[in-house]
Amino acid sequence: MKMRIDLNAVPVETGTTYPAAFQSAVAGRSRQRVGNAAGLKNFGVNLTTLTPGSCSALRHWHSAQDEFVYVVQGELTLITDEGEQVLGPGDMAGFAAGVENGHHLVNRANVPATYLEVGDRTHPDTGNYPDHDLVCLPDRTFIHRDGSTHH
Repeated sequence: MKMRIDLNAVPVETGTTYPAAFQSAVAGRSRQRVGNAAGLKNFGVNLTTLTPGSCSALRHWHSAQDEFVYVVQGELTLITDEGEQVLGPGDMAGFAAGVENGHHLVNRANVPATYLEVGDRTHPDTGNYPDHDLVCLPDRTFIHRDGSTHH
């Protein structure tokens, strides 16, 4: 059985669960959880838009979850430990779980850019942020690398 997703019926979400000091990095990010709209349980699919100057996330890597991105429209800069690469429509990138190579996308262009992000839902998973003293635990609690609570 095929289920057509009506994109107009999928809510647009903004905001983040990051601690307040880090929220401005993703202020221009919006996403539609199209995988949830289809009832997917094993992996998520988001149609995400970044306005000029915004980031997909803080540069990060996951302990247990794979990620994949596909650029639909616009131009994005992928930043990893290897440096920077410009991605355009049709370009893809993947990030294997447990590989300690932080990544994120930045919109340095003058127009919005849209991409599909696909990630599995393997638990427990920890998010690690190599440019910041920040770790996201499986319960979505943020802590410092030394284990102390992040305020």
